[in-house]
Amino acid sequence: MTAGPQKKGMARPQIAWRAAQDIPDGAIVNLGIGMPLGIPNYIPAEREVILHSENGLLGMGPPAKEGEEDWELVNAGTLATTLLPGGSYFHHADSFAMIRGGHIDICALGAFQIAANGDLANWNLGDGVRTPTVGGAMDLAVGAKRVFILTDHNARDGGAKIVEECTLPLTGLTCVDRIYTDLAVIEVTATGLVVLEHIEDMSFEELQDKTGAELQQSADWKPLEAPDLD
Repeated sequence: MTAGPQKKGMARPQIAWRAAQDIPDGAIVNLGIGMPLGIPNYIPAEREVILHSENGLLGMGPPAKEGEEDWELVNAGTLATTLLPGGSYFHHADSFAMIRGGHIDICALGAFQIAANGDLANWNLGDGVRTPTVGGAMDLAVGAKRVFILTDHNARDGGAKIVEECTLPLTGLTCVDRIYTDLAVIEVTATGLVVLEHIEDMSFEELQDKTGAELQQSADWKPLEAPDLD
């Protein structure tokens, strides 16, 4: 079932799979745009996880199958989704009352940069190409009880996304709890960034070279593995 990752690291569906394994039974989880939207496909069947979307969904199911889309039922990424039995949809104001009221256990977001202290930048690259759109990320970053980041370890130009200090406009301060990348799973702690898992074909020293902030290796670190996924 499982296969060791290649040198290039895990594929994006595998990152979503890995993050999904850490979501506990009974959690209320908000999914941000991009890689986090793959999480519903990989939540263990024995766990009841209630998925929330900032545009006003609670009890969201997996993405709609091709040909079965209801375009009045979309997620935060405007992709057709499904609603599980008992689920509901409602006004944006009610959705953000849930977020700001501290009722979301985990939010999963993407990132442009994550700082060593947990600061997050995920809404403005400042490149003049993409229009900056913060959406509900600022509310989620500070309103959710835990923040998971799913991202490629490095930017397209090879630059580090995990840095000592963010240089891009911030989304939230000291808000990130755990980072899932194609190369590693990293916990943000009061004493720094702790590597819980990393791909077996890459040494800790190589991982450090690809990271713009100092890393610590957990004493009980494990190889980062995921099933082969289409």
